[in-house]
Amino acid sequence: PSDSSDLPVLPRAIYVGQAGNLAVRMPDGSAVIFANVQSGSFLPIRVQGVNATGTTASAIVTLW
Repeated sequence: PSDSSDLPVLPRAIYVGQAGNLAVRMPDGSAVIFANVQSGSFLPIRVQGVNATGTTASAIVTLW
């Protein structure tokens, strides 16, 4: 997670290995927080980046 760096490619999904909140930047520039994402979740979302601020989930993997 980074508050300033974008991902090199828009992923097709995000895997969350450890539960928590996931703060992301969408391709249109909007900010979204997915609250209480359960561990082992796959989120079928395309994001510009994952913000460090507001993200409490860990073991996050982007899937291309």
